[in-house]
Amino acid sequence: MKNGWEAVIGMEIHTQLATETKIFCGCRVEFGGEPNANTCPVCLGLPGALPVLNRRVIELGARAALALGLEIQETSIFARKNYFYPDLPKGYQISQYDRPFSANGKLTIMTADRDDHGHAREWRPMTIEIVRMHLEEDAGKNVHEGLPETDKYSYIDLNRAGTPLGEIVTGPDFRSSWEAYDYVNHVRRVLQWVGASDADMEKGNLRCEANVSVRRVGESSFNNKVELKNLNSVRFMQKAIEFEIERQIAAHESGEGVNQETRLWDEAKQETRVMRSKEDAHDYRYFPEPDLQPLRVTAEFIDRVTGEMPELPDAMRDRLMEGYSLSYADASQLVADRSLAEFYEAAAKASGNPRTTANYILSELGRELNNAGKTAAESPVSADGLAELIKTLDAGKINNNQAKEVLVEMFASGRTAAEVIAEKGFEQVSDEGAIAKIVEEVIAANEAQVAAYRGGNEKLFGFFVGQVMKASQGKANPKVVNELLKKAL
Repeated sequence: MKNGWEAVIGMEIHTQLATETKIFCGCRVEFGGEPNANTCPVCLGLPGALPVLNRRVIELGARAALALGLEIQETSIFARKNYFYPDLPKGYQISQYDRPFSANGKLTIMTADRDDHGHAREWRPMTIEIVRMHLEEDAGKNVHEGLPETDKYSYIDLNRAGTPLGEIVTGPDFRSSWEAYDYVNHVRRVLQWVGASDADMEKGNLRCEANVSVRRVGESSFNNKVELKNLNSVRFMQKAIEFEIERQIAAHESGEGVNQETRLWDEAKQETRVMRSKEDAHDYRYFPEPDLQPLRVTAEFIDRVTGEMPELPDAMRDRLMEGYSLSYADASQLVADRSLAEFYEAAAKASGNPRTTANYILSELGRELNNAGKTAAESPVSADGLAELIKTLDAGKINNNQAKEVLVEMFASGRTAAEVIAEKGFEQVSDEGAIAKIVEEVIAANEAQVAAYRGGNEKLFGFFVGQVMKASQGKANPKVVNELLKKAL
């Protein structure tokens, strides 16, 4: 709420389903391929070419729908959405309209307000109505080069034409840009988790659009909305919504009003700009696709897909918190990626120390993975390898700083913890007799400090620990050192 105004935001997400071939033909789905190489008469829209539905699209669409709490409809109908655009060779897009593949979803996410730096305050649950997720084909891609004041060229690449999409549409349930931000991140993670989509915004296989309007607090009617389109990062989306809220409030307060239109986010100028006037459904002249039969989904099919679904991330987060005594923040970070969550659980079980395992994965190993651009599934350090290192640490054979150094070397070389420890000579000395001898020598060599310590200067204890560790070349077990020094002093 800002100055007596509230935002009303609905979200549309287009996610490319992770099939190897397109939705209505056998052309390969490939990112970054030679332009127009993956095309055929069907996706080129040539006369007489007929679409044939890809069964894998239905399987992945069902996974996405179930993960988002949607009801899969027994019968859905494909429709022609008519509009002209250079990268739409048929002059229409095969989509779904009044009979979508899935509908009536309820999704609960965790969200939080942020400070000016984007840091979350208190997390809270939020339930969102997902109106529908329908299936459709994607259009091609227009590529423009040159500047308006010079020669300008446009090219059309139809490799993307016909790739399968699920369009996920919410109700106007969001009241802030950060709620929308948390929602899109939640959907991305869930789609990746269940294998329905790569959901990689940089590759364009997840695109989001926000419908934004504002109204006075307490009003129930809606004012004209603006559709924010072509948002290619979640952060850009959040900034575009925030700018648009401010712009619309100012327009209403000045008496200018807001036009119903589509706008783009200009990252360089940090503002939205007009793209075109906003179409309504009747502008597309939807009618049933005559070349495709109604899609009928059986209860047996839904049961099979449900049985193949993995444990969902929120359920796993709650289980990790309860079973391994993790904080909400740590468990949430671990389930941000399915391979990371599975890596953690395997390592925690093998090490017998879930707390330290989480610390090392979220700090030391996480840093190495990020620097290398790898996921946990690609880690040179296996879950069992990390567990071996943590058990060695817990046994007092190496200290924490040495363990961190060992992990870095394990990641770089692929060697085991034992091999790295042996090479670096890190094996700790825990023999009380050997350490006691060093303690005696340190005390004998520092009579003034001993007298000061016994006179009440307890801060000197750290000095004695340092002297013993130095004399042992860092190999003395710190726990044994502390115990023997306390007795001797």
